[in-house]
Amino acid sequence: MFNVEKVTQELVQWIKDWFEENGKGCNAVIGISGGKDSTVVAGLCVRALGKDRVIGVLMPNGEQKDIADSKRIVEFLGIQNYVCNIKEATDGVINSLNESGISLNEQARVNLPPRVRMTTLYALSQTFNGRVANTCNLSEDYVGYSTRYGDSAGDFSPLGKLTVAEVKQIGKYLGLPIDLVDKTPSDGLCGLSDEDKLGFSYATLDNYIRTGVCQDETTKARIDRLNKINAFKLKVIPAFEPNANDL
Repeated sequence: MFNVEKVTQELVQWIKDWFEENGKGCNAVIGISGGKDSTVVAGLCVRALGKDRVIGVLMPNGEQKDIADSKRIVEFLGIQNYVCNIKEATDGVINSLNESGISLNEQARVNLPPRVRMTTLYALSQTFNGRVANTCNLSEDYVGYSTRYGDSAGDFSPLGKLTVAEVKQIGKYLGLPIDLVDKTPSDGLCGLSDEDKLGFSYATLDNYIRTGVCQDETTKARIDRLNKINAFKLKVIPAFEPNANDL
């Protein structure tokens, strides 16, 4: 049984302790998408550090239909925030590659904006004495539903060991806007929800992660395959270890 009160209190303390050791007096810099994960991370950081040490960054790629949700959460929390439209930067990379005779494939195009966003977050973080929050959750990470060196990057990860269902419970416990906490997750690009694209629900995935049980064998096989082929995303970059006697 998930003890939301205990876990939330421990998580807030963990953020406090992490900053004390890795960035005493620094600010938490968070990309605010308007979805549950960035909403909950922002709420946790405000609880841990105070609103004056939390910076929200809104990064639409041209026009973002749900930008009002992003604006609402930074106003709700009362945190300093900036809007940095990444369209020109993203288009600049694509155009530069085109001029070099390189046409990106569809997957590379999809993953480019998250990487531009992370570059933006780190630029702001260095400018404002910050540490970048990773906003991915365990469920997404488990099946590789993130962009390496994009939204999967960051300096600290409050939700990385928590499932979608658990993140939602924390959001509700913190008293965050319920419609943002329960908002259907989507990349905002293709008109499909995350669950539509994955081919199974987060409820099914969460249950499998926590219990090892999945009633549908086809779904289980799909989850296992996604977990296996995307496992490299969560590992520290491998480095060659020369024999000490050869040095």
